[in-house]
Amino acid sequence: MREEERIMKGMLFSPADPELKDIKRKAHHLSQRYSQTFEEQTEERQQIVQQLLGEIGEGGFMQGPIFFHYGVHTRIGHHFFANYNLTIQDDTQVTIGDYTSFGPNVTIVTPVHPLIASERRQMLNQHGELKSLCYAKPVTIGNDVWLSANVTVCGGVTIGDGCVIGAGSVVTRDIPPHSLAAGVPCRVIRSITEADSMRHYPDILADCQVPE
Repeated sequence: MREEERIMKGMLFSPADPELKDIKRKAHHLSQRYSQTFEEQTEERQQIVQQLLGEIGEGGFMQGPIFFHYGVHTRIGHHFFANYNLTIQDDTQVTIGDYTSFGPNVTIVTPVHPLIASERRQMLNQHGELKSLCYAKPVTIGNDVWLSANVTVCGGVTIGDGCVIGAGSVVTRDIPPHSLAAGVPCRVIRSITEADSMRHYPDILADCQVPE
C-alpha cells in the first residue's frame, strides 16, 4: 500500500516517503510562485492554482501569501475568499464549500503526531523499519462560512454551513450549522438567526439595503 493510501485511510504514514516528498515539493514551489505574484496577475494566478489544488470553483480569490503542504488534497468550492497568510497543511483531505471566506492568518492543520515523545521520534513501519510516523484527520468546512482573523482549524473537524468563527479561535471539535462560535478551544456561543440581520441595525445599514 502506497503511503498516500495510508494517509487517506487514517493510518500511520511516513512523511519522508519519496513520493510524498515530491508532491509536497511541487506544492511548496507553486505556493511560493503564487505568493510572489501581484493581484492584477489574475491569469498567472489562475494557472498556478489549477496546478496546485485538487479542485477550485469559479470566482475565488486568495490575497496571498499562501501556503499549501500538499495542495492536491484540498478541494474548494465557488466564490471562495481568503485574506493574506492562508496556511493549509493538507496532509489529508480538506474540503471547503461555496461562498466561504477566511480572514487573515487562517490556518488549517490535518496531521496528528503521537503524544509519547519516543513514539514521535521513531516507530516501526509496516516493513519493520524505524521511521518518523504520523497520521492525519480530514477537515470539512461548509458553505457560507466565515472564519475570522487568526482562526486555527484542527484535524478531524467539520464546520457546518453558515457558521461564523470568532477571531483567534482554535477549533478542535465539530461546529453545528448556523452557529456563532469562538474561543480556545472554540465553543458554540449561540445560533445565528434572523435577529442578526442587518435590517435590525439601521445606523450601520445606512443607505444600503438587504435584498428581498
